[in-house]
Order: sequence, then structure tokens, then C-alpha cells
Amino acid sequence: MPDKKIKILLIEDEEMLANMYEVKFKNEGYDLVKAMDGAMGLEMAKSMAPDFILLDIIMPKMDGFSVLKSLKEDPATKNMPVMLLTNLGQDEDVQRGKQLGAVGYLVKANITPSEVVASVKRELEKLGK
Repeated sequence: MPDKKIKILLIEDEEMLANMYEVKFKNEGYDLVKAMDGAMGLEMAKSMAPDFILLDIIMPKMDGFSVLKSLKEDPATKNMPVMLLTNLGQDEDVQRGKQLGAVGYLVKANITPSEVVASVKRELEKLGK
């Protein structure tokens, strides 16, 4: 378990999924905060400075690509690691996410919540967190 609780911001509009991930991450000792749309997620990223962001792409108010672009253009948030967690699995979506600066791209349909936690853990270890 991490000494200092690692703060993860989950930007996901599907409440059932968001709650499921919240339980999984909290059981692993992480502090997970949820935003239910892109605009709220962007505001929360700026105000709480999370250690890691999990970002859905298809959402109301502001899609994940727009959120990612805004995060990477803002000096205060540009270094926050963002992993896309979405049902868009097309190669062009993956490429676009990486071009915009995402550290990873997970397709929800192909991955269990435990695997999502493991992927985030690996990325955090790479970052020395």
C-alpha cells in the first residue's frame, strides 16, 4: 500500500461503471474521486491536482479528447498522466489519444476492473509514485 494515498480522478459518465471502479481502486488503497462529465472532470483536475487521471472519451458536455487536449495545453495540468478508458477501440482513436498525450489506452469491453487497476499501478510505478 502506498504511504501517501495516491489520488486518482476518474472522469466517467456511466455511474454504474464509475462506482465499480471506485470500489476496486479504494480496495487497493487509492483515493479515487469521480467526475460525471468532461467539463466537471477538467475543473476537478485543475482544482485537486490528481496523481493520475482515468478518462472516458464519449461523455456529455465535453468529450475525453477535448478534456485531454485542454489538460495538455494548460501548464498547471500538462504533466498529469492521463489514461483513456473507453469503448472506442478503433486504431485512429488510439492514435489520436496517444498524439494528444495519453500515457495509455484501455478498451473497457476488453478489460476487467482488476486489469484497469493493474495498468494504472504499472503507469504509476513508471512515474515513481
